[in-house]
Amino acid sequence: MLQILNESNEQIGIPHWYFGKTKPRSPTKLIPLKNKNKDSLALSGAHEWGYEKTRLWEHEDSTSEKEIPTRRRSSTISLKDVNSRTTQLVFGMQDGKRVPKLKEPRSLYCVPRDVVMPRWPVGIDTVCPQPDLTHNNTPPPFNEEFYKRPSGANLRLLEKTDTDKHEGTVVYHLPLMRFPFLKEHKCTSPTSPWKNKTKYTRSRPTAALEPCPFPLSCYDDDVLRFESRFECANLFRARRVGPYEYELELRWDYFTMKHTQWFYFRVSNTKAGPTYKFTIINLLKSGSLYNEGMKPLFYSERNAKNKNLGWLRMGHNIHYYKNNIRRKDCKGERYQYSLTWQFQFPYTSDVCYFSHCYPYSYTDLQKDLLEIANDAVKSQYVKQRILCHSLGGNMVHLLTVTTPSTHLTEAKQKRAVVVTARVHPGETNSSYMMRGFINFITGSSPDAKVLRDNFVFKIVPMLNPDGVIVGNYRSSLAARDLNRNYKNPIKDAYPSIWSVKAMIRRMLTEREVVLYCDLHGHSRKMNVFMYGCENKDPGLRLQERVFPNMMSRNTSKFKYSSCRFKVQKKKEGTGRIVMWQQMGILNSFTMEATFAGYNNVHFNSRDLEDMGYHFCDTLLDYCDPDTSKVEHVLANLTRIVMSQYAAKIGKSIEDLKDLPLEDLDISDLESSDGGSDSSVSDGPPKLPLLRKKCASLQSKKKYKTRKERNQIHRQSKRRNSKQTSEPAKSKAHSVGGESSTNKEEKPAKPKLERRCSVSSAESPSTLAKQAHGIPKHAQERIEERQAKVNKKRRRFLVKLPKIERRSLQPSQRPVGVPLVPCSFVWPVS
Repeated sequence: MLQILNESNEQIGIPHWYFGKTKPRSPTKLIPLKNKNKDSLALSGAHEWGYEKTRLWEHEDSTSEKEIPTRRRSSTISLKDVNSRTTQLVFGMQDGKRVPKLKEPRSLYCVPRDVVMPRWPVGIDTVCPQPDLTHNNTPPPFNEEFYKRPSGANLRLLEKTDTDKHEGTVVYHLPLMRFPFLKEHKCTSPTSPWKNKTKYTRSRPTAALEPCPFPLSCYDDDVLRFESRFECANLFRARRVGPYEYELELRWDYFTMKHTQWFYFRVSNTKAGPTYKFTIINLLKSGSLYNEGMKPLFYSERNAKNKNLGWLRMGHNIHYYKNNIRRKDCKGERYQYSLTWQFQFPYTSDVCYFSHCYPYSYTDLQKDLLEIANDAVKSQYVKQRILCHSLGGNMVHLLTVTTPSTHLTEAKQKRAVVVTARVHPGETNSSYMMRGFINFITGSSPDAKVLRDNFVFKIVPMLNPDGVIVGNYRSSLAARDLNRNYKNPIKDAYPSIWSVKAMIRRMLTEREVVLYCDLHGHSRKMNVFMYGCENKDPGLRLQERVFPNMMSRNTSKFKYSSCRFKVQKKKEGTGRIVMWQQMGILNSFTMEATFAGYNNVHFNSRDLEDMGYHFCDTLLDYCDPDTSKVEHVLANLTRIVMSQYAAKIGKSIEDLKDLPLEDLDISDLESSDGGSDSSVSDGPPKLPLLRKKCASLQSKKKYKTRKERNQIHRQSKRRNSKQTSEPAKSKAHSVGGESSTNKEEKPAKPKLERRCSVSSAESPSTLAKQAHGIPKHAQERIEERQAKVNKKRRRFLVKLPKIERRSLQPSQRPVGVPLVPCSFVWPVS
């Protein structure tokens, strides 16, 4: 390695391959610079640099520039010119001095400078162009109130079962994915829609797919044209059952038969005037916010062009009810649910979209991140990296937001905050909260600068890009819920979960993680709220409730009464519980945002983005060096918990004044944090290439500890002692006579014959052997083996004359007598 002088005449080590391909043959001589710039360095005796003709080389005793062969000259190099020729050398400040250092390898941050087309699973042959919704993020200038159902409205059931033939004409049908795969890995379930279809194998980019030549719906002028072959869309089939009435079926998550709640599709060939009726017939959740007044989202391209309006909540006669179509993903009499609404299109021959919530695709995320990367100011304190690649080959982005530190000790003093989102693809409201959080933390406000100066933010904006691209609601391409596999993630099946966990574990060795939060959406509750983990440590009692309570004081959209802190066994695989149990993060939360709104008003995209700002504002209050706010909130929480506990047991608060808070069991004061229909993991991922690996991981033998082995040994001894005492008890019972009550004796169950049957005339020694926990046949084998060994030993023993063996000299040994294999030692003469 070459040694180079800086402006303070200090040596700096720079590898030879920055300036050429060959290492100098002779040692380098250090020369102070003469009449050169401060940023110049001096070299002498360098050979074979790889540049045949260059203007950087100069004689030591001359200022004229000449083209001299590199083997015969002493020369100087300017770091400014070197930095213009190489991309591997950068300058940083350390102790007030500019120090050159290496750039990080490109494999760690190979973020493209343009939007990358998403990769689709092999089997999807045609994909429509991604819709360009120019006013996607433009909220309406008015409040969108909930739908008020008229009094006396009755919910009618669909008068059909799963065995009846579907009525109407199919106007749109999305073919299932086709895969080239082995027969033994095909799905053979008779009721599965994936019968004789194969599992996910690989993916390919959008550019390799064929564009849609025509829509899959028919060309009748009176029929609506449906389409769902683009990002996030999931309409499977549309059936026309009336002139203006359509029954819709959503596609299940790939390789599953459940998770149908999110919907997103396109409608064209519309007519203004008539009232259309849409009914989705294969929803699975028993409860929905549509019965509380929530409306579907509607987007019109002509509306956006003429009136600058984006997504609107529209529709009337909205009902969510159980139908008579039996579910195929479970046994028993369980039925599907239907969502129906009526609607009038504002324009004729318009292109419209319907959605469950505001769409946010993988392409939208890349556009937002590209905007940050192209900003000259934001790119100084925002580092974009590729955390990993998903199962489908799509990038999982990682953002590090903090102010660059000038000293290493200053960087180590910063605490960390980890925020993730979109582990469930259909919960798009979490992406809008994440967008608001990123926009604030990278902004120019004084509060944002204070946060960047004191914290290191690790942000993963989209954990499940594959599910987002194909339009899943809850699972990934492994057909599993990623938020149930944090406990023991498999790297090949859940790469994003494994990488996030490894990143947090590595970061805990460097600094404290003050908060972890995973952003989600909720389909049954109103407002925004949090799920936490209750700490039963006496010194940390109620500490996990401080941050949510402070957030409820900063915004009325956050409802503290909906927060839950109970740790349920069925949720042990979620991110918040794993980070709390395994990583030891005290403030580990899941922030849930409703799909509807609050106070009978719908949330729009701006409201969801504002929650990111309120999250940062609460973080400033929580980590304020002045702890008066935290102490005040903690005292208030103590009074609330004491009053709830007193009301439960039927006493007053004054009776519980002397009772310490650690003795109260407050876990029973909260109900279950329900709302998910996939609380339990479904087992290993549905990947044929990983089945053997997952099976080996599950069937791996777990070695027992010494304590467990001793316990098993004691139980076997107890069991054997009972077996020996049973014959004596049965004999005493027969001597005493029969029972006075005449009961029918049940026939004795046949017992399995042992290898060595115990005779009635057994010696006490044999019974004693069995009482020690060793079976008789095993003890006999041990004795036979020992007898054979003794017999072999006696074969080699030789009887010697009656003399003391210790006094026997080698010369006195009889001729032809072999040495005795015993503990005899020949004395040294």
